[in-house]
Amino acid sequence: MLKDDNWCFACGQSNPRGLQLKDFQFDGTHYSVTWQPSRYYQGWVEIVHGGIIATLLDEVMTRLLSEQGINAATAQLCVRYHQAAPLDRRLTARAWLTVSKGRLFETEAQLLLPDGTCVASAQAKSLIPRDEYRDA
Repeated sequence: MLKDDNWCFACGQSNPRGLQLKDFQFDGTHYSVTWQPSRYYQGWVEIVHGGIIATLLDEVMTRLLSEQGINAATAQLCVRYHQAAPLDRRLTARAWLTVSKGRLFETEAQLLLPDGTCVASAQAKSLIPRDEYRDA
């Protein structure tokens, strides 16, 4: 069973080493969060680590589903890096649902600079665990 104890690396406010994402926004279609990385999240000099970018995109897609009462876990994640994400610049991750079929959900997301430039995009397939799924 999927449970939250507030220690999620991405959004857990109890996790002092995590990203501590907060202030998520949902407009009925797109789910988003804005975050400003510090040097703690560096890969190459002055560039956000690619794994952190993947985490941001995964988190916003998973939370999009959660916001709609869908308790699903990522089964597949494909990230495309378009350009480097600089440190100390606000980044906005936004996600939307593309497919809903039984216990399978497909989502897409983008990571954007303040000027709207896309630095990364992702597609994910998420599943409701079998023991939690009830076909209506």
